[in-house]
Amino acid sequence: QVQLVESGGGSVQAGGSLRLSCSVSGSSFTRNCVGWFRQAPGKERDVVATIYRTDRRTNYADSVKGRFIISSDTAMNTVYLQMNSLKPEDTAMYYCAAGPFSLRESGEIYCSTGAPDYNFWGQGTQVTVSS
Repeated sequence: QVQLVESGGGSVQAGGSLRLSCSVSGSSFTRNCVGWFRQAPGKERDVVATIYRTDRRTNYADSVKGRFIISSDTAMNTVYLQMNSLKPEDTAMYYCAAGPFSLRESGEIYCSTGAPDYNFWGQGTQVTVSS
């Protein structure tokens, strides 16, 4: 079992910054990948960024590349999402999630960008960006 608790959301003007934190506890085997996802009203839950436990390899949605940074502490007990140059379209509920790694046919390990591949979820933290 894995528990996740998000914090750090809030309201900010466009161009501002926020840092989200996700406290992760429980089985390390089932949290090899931690991802930040977001969901706006009436829309699907989409990946924002992922980080792989073993080598801290990261992956980002195209919409946030160059603006957001995912990172973690050494034990990956806390995963952060630094959000810079925020835009109104970044407004959403932000969730962190944990799950196992995935394997490509080539044998390459990666963290999935699909929400169904993550087993454990936090309760979410709201981010609102005003223009």
